[in-house]
Amino acid sequence: MNSSANPSSTDTARADIVAAGNIPMPRLSDDAVVQIHDFIHHVLDLFEARYGDQIHRFYADLCGDSLIDSDSGLNLDDPPF
Repeated sequence: MNSSANPSSTDTARADIVAAGNIPMPRLSDDAVVQIHDFIHHVLDLFEARYGDQIHRFYADLCGDSLIDSDSGLNLDDPPF
């Protein structure tokens, strides 16, 4: 019999770990999963309410660094090809 047709519990556990990014994750009931999910979203909402301006400022600065400098002398009307 082909072992890949009937994966062992060890194989299933390994697959769960890989799917979780190498962090062991226990099996949870549907209710527990939803409660944890909702809690994480609530904490993230609180975090963003407190630090959202800083987060947006950081990413705006990061994106601003990659913009073309208007004084660079590039001819933006010149087609790329």
